[in-house]
Amino acid sequence: MKLATTLIFLLAGVAAAGAQSLGLDGLLPSGGASASGRIVQIVAMLTILSVAPGLLMMVTSFSRFVIALSFLRSGLGLQSTPANLILISLALFMTFFVMAPTFDKAWQNGVQPLVENKISEGEAYTKITEPFRDFMLTQTRPADLRLFADIAPQSIRPTDPTQSVDLRILIPSFMISELRRAFEIGFLIALPFLVIDMIVATVVMSMGMMMLPPTVISLPLKVIFFVLIDGWNLLIGGLVRSFS
Repeated sequence: MKLATTLIFLLAGVAAAGAQSLGLDGLLPSGGASASGRIVQIVAMLTILSVAPGLLMMVTSFSRFVIALSFLRSGLGLQSTPANLILISLALFMTFFVMAPTFDKAWQNGVQPLVENKISEGEAYTKITEPFRDFMLTQTRPADLRLFADIAPQSIRPTDPTQSVDLRILIPSFMISELRRAFEIGFLIALPFLVIDMIVATVVMSMGMMMLPPTVISLPLKVIFFVLIDGWNLLIGGLVRSFS
């Protein structure tokens, strides 16, 4: 009896729900754009969110940090210490620290007014990308910028020095500039450890210990050397100051 009563109530609820029609207007926000335009905007937003990690690496300081930290681990001769998760997390939080003024400007000038419906999507895009454009311009080498400007299609090539550089030119120029600086920093990081490896190998060979791998002795020496000079403080401080 209880089961039958429960089924009757369930069927009544389904019938009442079926009597109500679900219109497309209830799913899409009100505004001047048509339903198809709103759907395109939603798809574009989901696409941007899916490639957000790639955008983080392309237009921020993340790549310089993570490459320099990778050079440090290779120079020390440690294969998995610190772990990739630790290095990426450290590079990520250092990126947030360096990019904080840029993020704040993008939020205050673009994202927040857009959420409050004070500006349109096109104006919000301009105001959001402007802080990142300024940051990338200050960190991009003129030679790299000229390279992509020269090989760019005529439609996006800047013709006036006062004209703003298109992001399709600026972003790859910024990326190769970051790779160059990261490898320069990586060379300076790896050089002291290379000297230690050479000294240890020379001493081991001169003592006739052919069967003893030099890395067995050089590894603890490199680790204690890095700790004694307060290497983490020097490295992180130098990386952050390289963006000032």
